[in-house]
Parts: sequence; C-alpha cells; structure tokens
Amino acid sequence: MRTDSGGGTHEFVQYCQQRRLQYSVGFTLTTITAAAVDRIPEHVWAPAYDAGGKVRDGAWVAELTGLIDLSAWRSGMRVIVRAERPHPGAQLRFTDRNGLRLTAFATNTTRGQLPDLELRHRRRACYEDRIRAAKDTGLRNLPLHGSDANRIGIEIVCLVAELTGLQLLVLHDHHARHWEPKRLRLRLFSTATRP
Repeated sequence: MRTDSGGGTHEFVQYCQQRRLQYSVGFTLTTITAAAVDRIPEHVWAPAYDAGGKVRDGAWVAELTGLIDLSAWRSGMRVIVRAERPHPGAQLRFTDRNGLRLTAFATNTTRGQLPDLELRHRRRACYEDRIRAAKDTGLRNLPLHGSDANRIGIEIVCLVAELTGLQLLVLHDHHARHWEPKRLRLRLFSTATRP
C-alpha cells in the first residue's frame, strides 16, 4: 500500500499491519524531526534514483528511524528521508535543512536498498496523475440528476481514462506520452475529423 502523507495516520498503519500488508506512506516532517537530519553522518547518505532507476545528481536518501522518537507508532516502522537540491525558483520550507528540500516516508518493508524503497514510494505519483487526469475528463463533476445516469457517466470517464492511459504504451517514444487530456483531445483525438 502506497499513499502520500494523507495515509500517514496511526489508523492506516495499524490497518496495514493487522492485515500483514507492506506499506509506504508519506511522513510529515516537523521541525524536531527535520532537525534530526543534521545528526545523520555524511557517509550514511546514499545517492537517490530518478524515475528511470538511475542515480540522480543532487539527491540523497538516508534512514532516520533511530534518530527520532517513534514510540507512538507501531513497532517495525522505518522512516526514510530524501534530501535534494530544490528546483530553480522553488521556495524552501521551514523543515528544509542546509538549502536542501527534505521529504520523508514511513514503511514497514525490511528488505531492499534505501534508494530502491524511496523510488518505489515515489512511483505512486503516476497513479495520482491518472486520478487527476480522470478528474479532468469529467470525474470532478457529476452533472446528471439520477444516480443511474451518473453511474453511466462514471463508466464513460473510466473508458476515457483507459484510452488516455494507452498513451504510455503507444506513444512511448514521443513527447505526446506526457500530454494532459486536454492537449490529447485537441491535438490527437480531433485529428481524424479535420478536412
């Protein structure tokens, strides 16, 4: 189970552990937990990976588990922190340290290298993108009056989401692979109707 910090609650973690599920949830850093990052020795930081699984310049991961108080959480929880140079123009937060953007997640996974676990956690973002795209194609508003009609509307949105999801497979070597639904509709789907 992978979620952003919205899933980083005691109840959700307990739910996962009771069902013997592995979880990877966003972990909100407070100023106290962010200050613990300063106590991580320099040699412990490992290079982080980009989305393709290659080493990303300017990003590192380390385990924060033994440096913060996790007694209120279920046993077996690990906290892994990522430090990276922010993108140009990005605003730093109060919890960022030494000019680096900090993000963290909690997991109960015991195996695997830290960069692999962190990459696995970040890959949940592609699902969030698909949900956002579904909202852009009609899932945000259900304008019909009856529940049966709205159910049909949801099925149509799901069909559109499946079709736009094919862009990842079909357009794998083209920059259109990353187009948003509106651009796909205007540039690709309407092409056949042009004279």
